[in-house]
Amino acid sequence: MAKALRVMAGPTAYAHIKQNGLSPHHISAMVGASGGPKWLSLAKLDEYIFGEYFSAREKPLHIVGSSAGAWRFACFAHPNPAKASADFAHAYQHICYHKDMTTAEITEHSMGLLDVIYPDEATSTAAATNPHIKLHVVASRAKNLSSLNNRAAQTVGLVGAAVANGISRRWLGYFFERVVFHPEGEPGPFTQWPVLPTQTVSLTPQNIRKAITASGSIPLVLEGVPNIPDAAPGMYYDGGVTDYHFDIPFAEEGIVLYPHFYPAITPGWFDKSITWRKPRPENFDNVVMLCPTDEWLASLPQGRIPDRHDFINMDDNKRIAAWGDTMARSAELVEDFQRFSAGDHSALELVTQWR
Repeated sequence: MAKALRVMAGPTAYAHIKQNGLSPHHISAMVGASGGPKWLSLAKLDEYIFGEYFSAREKPLHIVGSSAGAWRFACFAHPNPAKASADFAHAYQHICYHKDMTTAEITEHSMGLLDVIYPDEATSTAAATNPHIKLHVVASRAKNLSSLNNRAAQTVGLVGAAVANGISRRWLGYFFERVVFHPEGEPGPFTQWPVLPTQTVSLTPQNIRKAITASGSIPLVLEGVPNIPDAAPGMYYDGGVTDYHFDIPFAEEGIVLYPHFYPAITPGWFDKSITWRKPRPENFDNVVMLCPTDEWLASLPQGRIPDRHDFINMDDNKRIAAWGDTMARSAELVEDFQRFSAGDHSALELVTQWR
């Protein structure tokens, strides 16, 4: 049977694993990428990592996510992370959107997913103040035309942002500001946020729900979140706009674990079609990326992982079934990761230039 899991490591991480293996205690941070329902291909791996793999871990773990990655990681800060992750995956799999829904209706319908993760104030407060799992959420504050509550103006603003970003990623900063919500009083290892203007805000029981909501609010698809407590006034949108798969220095010490659905890194949302924009290798020196193999992907029901366009291109019943099959099959990633953790490093790949 073909391997399901690839383990890709930067030079420092590779050398560490060769000498010491990979223990939960070696990991100082985790990263969660944007990508809509693509993360469902990692569903069982998520449950295993936070249900069993980290069960004996004592040191605090800092985790950072944007968009779907933020919602997914919001489960990990929950008092019962494995159950929250499983419940969220099941709810996400079964959500349906009717073609005549307005943006406001889609937004309201989607927000029901947050109630699955944090059903009451006590749960969201526990997540915001979790002493063991330190949640960091990335959102984007709109500027200039992109900030206007008008679909036409937003469209023009997004086109302008795409053109500006194509010239230089720095120019995206004229349209969107990166906003990082971090545990109150603890920025953790995520202290360097290069290239784009960045606002840092404490993540508190008063703003955690709005921060997570904003991080997944895709422009023109979902409504933005206005005026988040403790953050600068404005309209907040999807964190993937500024940090789609992330290209930042994650942590100076320890290993950074990055369960990802692709073997490639796209820095920002507008970079998806810019093939020449590569991540900086030094940012991934101590990163271990877990992702599916090409053979495993080809064996899935659709020959690929779930995608946001499935909501449009597939009948709901077929989509739900296909996504469910993929989620069940993700248990094969867990089996390979367990073998890897036990010392079988045949899946380990040294990566010096990430794509």
